[in-house]
Parts: sequence; structure tokens; C-alpha cells
Amino acid sequence: MLPYPGNCYLAHHVPFELVPMLRCLRVLSFNGYCITELPDSIGDLKHLRYLDLSETRIRLLPESITSLYNLQTLLLKKCTRLKKLPSMFRNLVNLRHLNVEGADSLEGMPMQIGKLTCLQTLSNLVLGKDSCSGIKELGPLKHLGGRLCISRLENMIEARDAKDAELIKKTKISALWLEWSGHIDDSKDTTSDLEVLNGLQPHDALKELRITNYGGTKFPNWLTPLSFPNMVSLRLENCYKCTSLPPLGKYLPSLKNLWIRDMKEWEHWSPCEEFPNLRELYLRKCPKLLGKLPNNIPLLNKVEIIDCAQLVVSISCFPDKCKFNIEGSEGVVCGSKVTFKSIAFNRSLSPISDIEGLAELEKLTIADCEELTNLWSDNMGSLPHDLPFLPTLGICNCPKLVSLVAEEVDQERLQLRIKNINIWNCIALESLPKALTYNNTCLHYIGIINCDLLTHFARSHLPPTLKWLYIDDCKSMRNLVEDDDNDTNNNSTCSSGITSLLEDLYVINCPSFESLTSSGELPTTLQRLCITNCPKLESVAKSFHHNSSLTDVSIRDCENLQLLNGIYNLTSLQHLEIRNCPSILSFPNEGFPTNLTTLEIADIKITQALFDWGLDKFTYLNRLQIGRCQNLVSFPEMTLPASLTSLCISEFSNLECLSSEGLRKLTSLKDLSIYDCEKLTCFPEDGLPPSLLEA
Repeated sequence: MLPYPGNCYLAHHVPFELVPMLRCLRVLSFNGYCITELPDSIGDLKHLRYLDLSETRIRLLPESITSLYNLQTLLLKKCTRLKKLPSMFRNLVNLRHLNVEGADSLEGMPMQIGKLTCLQTLSNLVLGKDSCSGIKELGPLKHLGGRLCISRLENMIEARDAKDAELIKKTKISALWLEWSGHIDDSKDTTSDLEVLNGLQPHDALKELRITNYGGTKFPNWLTPLSFPNMVSLRLENCYKCTSLPPLGKYLPSLKNLWIRDMKEWEHWSPCEEFPNLRELYLRKCPKLLGKLPNNIPLLNKVEIIDCAQLVVSISCFPDKCKFNIEGSEGVVCGSKVTFKSIAFNRSLSPISDIEGLAELEKLTIADCEELTNLWSDNMGSLPHDLPFLPTLGICNCPKLVSLVAEEVDQERLQLRIKNINIWNCIALESLPKALTYNNTCLHYIGIINCDLLTHFARSHLPPTLKWLYIDDCKSMRNLVEDDDNDTNNNSTCSSGITSLLEDLYVINCPSFESLTSSGELPTTLQRLCITNCPKLESVAKSFHHNSSLTDVSIRDCENLQLLNGIYNLTSLQHLEIRNCPSILSFPNEGFPTNLTTLEIADIKITQALFDWGLDKFTYLNRLQIGRCQNLVSFPEMTLPASLTSLCISEFSNLECLSSEGLRKLTSLKDLSIYDCEKLTCFPEDGLPPSLLEA
């Protein structure tokens, strides 16, 4: 596994020693490495064409980099600490591609960047103060194409200079982003922002336009009928003084995506406006917007309207297959002919009493309802008792939700056929109702995350049709199945869960978790088992005699786990992972199942016993990972399976050498990874397996 970008460590001296040795180099990439500076000797790489420093921690580039006259591509993407470029940057006359996207600390562009007339892509022209390139420098860059962002437009001294950028002549620019900084200055003369925007008129071939933090009261005069026949995306964000919009549907007939946010003074949108090609519409935080949405949007398939309190939203005007998310809008009108396939309630479930057409609902999401205590009750604002086609239910961030079904409801009368249930961040939830778990013959999947008061998943036995169970971060969860003394059907078979159809079981980050089932038996149908960070768990199962279907077992960070009794009986097991389980002291008498294809072990005290038993008995093993084996000085001293194609060793604190004889026998090895073996200084003199060179 490769490290995440930005986490690839390289000793400080390496670039300084490496670069002078590579004078004929044409391509150099330090992408993702935590380097903070480059040596001056990089200027000696006269043949360099491509330099990638993206996602590094560089603050300044050496001035010598400007002598790389053959450099064509310079990538500085997400160099978040980079403050400025070298002052003689204009010397890179063959530069074609400059990407500074995400280099948000960049204070401006160096003087005379307009001399880089070969530039074809410039991700962002940052307009700085003092001795920086101004907007005029864009004029000579006639070959610019793709996406161009011009940021910090508030630093323009003369608004009339915007015309000198000659954007209208740059036919290859397909996307234009125009950005002012986010600081709002109410005393600012708004006419200067409008003059700047008028001067930055793009070519009519433009496909995407974004305007951010614009302080003018109206939009530019180049937004006219059919001015941009090819534009498909328009995004307006925090244009905080604009009170109206031009007729966008008329001016931009090809528009497919419209995104408007933080238009705090926008008041009116004509309902008669037509958008013949619009597919996606996003409106956020437009508190003064009155009236209705345009009602002629025949191809609309996704709508999101959030915090537009005065806007009247008529759902019946949306196309049948349109997906929508509406929050904080008080004027929602459904209409009697609307049939919902998917619906989400945010902050309150109360509007559901006024909504018809839920009988065919296929997906229901309920989120951030702070006062909700039950989903199904006999009160107003309750879910309908009859949802026969609802297969997917999601519940999130409902802190007072105690139970899904209120006590007064007759659960036998609930008509539910839910297949998939996800519940997360419902910290008061105490139990799951029978109507969803036992009386529901369609249930296949349940995911429960961060439900702190839930002490068990089920009483007496697992739901009979459940196939996938995922439990994560439930602090009070003690076991999956709690014995129910009042259940007359309770017997050893039901309590054990053997009658269940469960195939996948995940229990993660449950500090109180003590047992899977009271009988110590796992469902016979279980195929994949993962248990992580359950410090009170002492045993997975009394035995695995009935679990011949298990193919994957992963156990991590269970510090009190002691027993692996009967693991040899898992005749179908292919993947076994055991990490950081220090209380496992005794190696199974029968050993491990020999049909494994993947074995991962780390920080367990039976590692040496496993070596003595013989890793070569795993005749089908392809992948082996071993970690934190402190006593080995040489590896491998034991015989490894000849079938290995991947070998990874990590944190062998005393490892000094690799055994040439042990490694050379691995004739199929394609991948060898070694991490954090600080005393290892060299590879075998006889070399590594030839198969590594063939990979």
C-alpha cells in the first residue's frame, strides 16, 4: 500500500545529493513527498521537461529553477505553503503548462508572466499587490486553453485594465472562474467590480462560468440573448449585492447545471422562464427569494434547495424521475398526483402528515430531527403504518430517538418490507423493534453506527433473513444476542444464531462488547467476520465446528482475546488477519487451516510458535504480511511457501539482514515490501529473487 499524498517521507539530504547526479534527467517528480526545499543545483538539469512538486511542503522555489529553459510542465498543485514564485520566472520561455491549483498561500504571480507566450494551460492567475503581474499580462498569452481561474480580483488597481486581458480572443478557454476574496466591504464602490466584470468578457465558445464573491449590484452586459450558446454550467456564489438575475434560460439555452449560493439580496425569479436543457439545479441560502421556481424545466433530474425560506416549491412541477432535497423552505407544495420514490426529511418529520403519494416510496432518509422520539406512532407527524414497497431506510443525527416504534403501536399491524436499514448518530436509541427485525421477512442489511445506549442488537436470536450486519462505535453494546427469559421459543439453537442466514458480520469500536452469542456458536452461514477494537472480548467462539462456510476472518486490536479454539476446522478459510491481540498466548493444538491464500499477523505472542509449526504448510498461500516480530535478527530463517507472490514485513526492530537462501526459494515472488526495520542496512549479496525483477 502506498502512503497517502503528503505523507511520503524523504530524508532532507536526499534531494540535495540526488539532483546533482541526474544532469540528463527529463522528468522529475517529488509529488506527495514532505520536502520543504529544493537544492540550487536543480538549475543544472538543463534537459528537464517535466517537474512535479504537487502536494509537497515547499515554501519557496530556488531562483535557479528559472534557468530550466527547456521546462514545459511545472506542477505545483496543492502546495499549500508556497507563497511566491521566483522573480525571474519569465525566463521559462518554453513553459506550456503551469498548475498552481490549491496553492492557496500564493500571494501573486511574478512580474512579466506575459512573456511566457507558449503557455497553454494556466490554472490560476493570482492578482497580487505591489510587484506582481497584473491582469494585462494575460493579453499576450494567446494559446491559453482549458480552465482559467483569475483570483483576488479586488487587487486590480484600474478596472479598465480588465479589457487588456483579451479573454474574448481566447477561443480555447472552455471554463472561466472569476473570484474576488471573501471579505465583504459594504463601503466599496460596486461600480468598479461591475466594470472589471464587463472587461473580462470571454469568448462565446465558453462552456463553464463561475463568479465568486462579486460585489456588484447587477451582472455584466455581456450576458445577453444567445451570447453563450455552448455554456452548460453556471455557478454564482456569494454575489451578495445582486437583487436580480438576467433571464438565464433565454440567454443560455444549453445550460445543464445551475448552482446559486449566498445570493442574500436576490428577490425574484420569473416562473415563466424556460430551461430546455437544465439537468441539475442547486439553490442555497437565498433568504429573500420570493415567488416560485420556473415551471418549464422538462429534463430536470436533480434539485437541491436549502435555506430559501420564502421560495414556494411546487414538487408537482418536477419531472417524474427527478431527485430532490429540500431543507429550510416553508412553502413546499406537493400536489395530489405526486408519487415519491425517494424522499429525505431534514430537521423535522412533521411535514409528512401533509404529503400523499408515499405508498410507492423506495428510499426514505430522516436526518437532523432533534425532537424526534419515534418514527411510527399514533400521533401526527408519524410515518405511515403501511409502506409495502420501502426497501431502504436511513436515520441520522436524531439525538432523542428512543425507539423506531412507539409502545402504543401494534407492531403486528405494521406492513414493512424493508431490506436495508442504516442508523447512525442516534445516541438515545435503546432497542430495535420486532416489526423491523423479526416480522419483516425481507430484511437483508443493517448498519448501526454511534448509538451509545444500544446494549444488544437482538433478543433470543438474530433476525431470520438478515445477511449483513455492521455495528460500529456503539459504546454500550455488550453482545449481539441478549437472552430473553420471556421468550417461549428461546432454546439453544435459536440463541446460538445457528438458524440465521447471516453471511457478513462486522463489529468495530465497541469497548463494552463481550460476546457474539450467549451460546458461543456462530451462524453456520457466516462467510466473513471482522472484529476490531473490542477490548473486553475474550473469545470469538467456543469452537468453529459448524462454520465451514467462513472464508474471511479479521481480528484486530482485541487486547483481551485469548482463544482461537477449533480454528483448524475452518476448511474454507482463505484470508486470516490477526493484529494486536497480545492475550493470545497458546497456539492451537491442530495449527491453522492450511488452505489459506492470505495471512496477516502482527503484534501477537504466538508468532514464533507459528513459525515452528511451519509456514510452508500453507501450500496455497499467495500473500503473507508479518509485523512487529521483535526477536528476529535475520529473515526468513524458516521455510516460506513457494507459492508466495507477495511478502510484507514491518516493524522488525532487531532485523539486521535478509536471508539470501530463504528469499531465493521464492521463485514466484512479485512484490516485496519492507517497512520500519531500522537496523536493516543492506540486501543479500546474492540478490533478490529474479521474479521480482520481472514484475
